[in-house]
Amino acid sequence: MAALAWVMMGLAIWHFAIFVPDRFWGGIVGSFLFAIVGAMIVGLIFSGFTVPGNGTITVLNAIEAIPGAILGLAAAYAIGARRGNPALDL
Repeated sequence: MAALAWVMMGLAIWHFAIFVPDRFWGGIVGSFLFAIVGAMIVGLIFSGFTVPGNGTITVLNAIEAIPGAILGLAAAYAIGARRGNPALDL
């Protein structure tokens, strides 16, 4: 159940990607994938590489995923900016 909380928190943080120029590697889909994978990895690290079940999940399990989602978005942006993706100003 905590994995669902991590994915949902990564999805929630991903929505803030609209506030920066779109230089993400893979565009908006790439930033989506990086945010979710980052949230899952950091969530697993914080929980000791186990996924807490339905009886042991708390609000802190969802909060644990925030740094991972931000790091994932930062990584996607850094890779995209380094590769020279121009910002899409529509």
